[in-house]
Amino acid sequence: MQGKIEEANRLPFGLVQVYTGDGKGKTTAALGLALRAIGWGFKVYMIQFIKGGDFIHGELQSSKYLPNFKLKAFGHGRYIREDQPLEEDVNRAKEALQFARKIITNGEYDIVILDEINVALHLKLIGIKEAVELIQKKPKHVELILTGRHAPSRVVNLADLVTEMREIKHPYAQDTPGRKGIEY
Repeated sequence: MQGKIEEANRLPFGLVQVYTGDGKGKTTAALGLALRAIGWGFKVYMIQFIKGGDFIHGELQSSKYLPNFKLKAFGHGRYIREDQPLEEDVNRAKEALQFARKIITNGEYDIVILDEINVALHLKLIGIKEAVELIQKKPKHVELILTGRHAPSRVVNLADLVTEMREIKHPYAQDTPGRKGIEY
């Protein structure tokens, strides 16, 4: 019946998608996909590698109201220095990776979003070898989404779909602060 939401069957196959680049909208694109999937009864889990802590993002707020959607944030929500990440940042990213491995390999979720994992890789909070193994070991039916700037070439090469967000103009350049519900 058209328009009726039914319990979803498993995806016949899951792909690997990457949303990267310096432009705005990587997490938003992944959440858009999640919203579409939830509409058809699929189960979605979003794991945030950098966001979290005291800094509350809108997706954390809305996730409480979405059926079949879970979100767990591992970051502390503060800026991470590229030249000198804190041991706490490394530990949180490793914990996120371990949790992601469990969620992906148990196969309960149809779509798994690894939000800002590319940033965690770029900052060397986690190793590329572990991320590649995670991608290669995903169950056949799981759609895996990796977001964040600086997607490594090994991740890009493994992906089935890669979208690069390119900034053309952003209000941050005019010192416009981020707005609740729009940028966070």
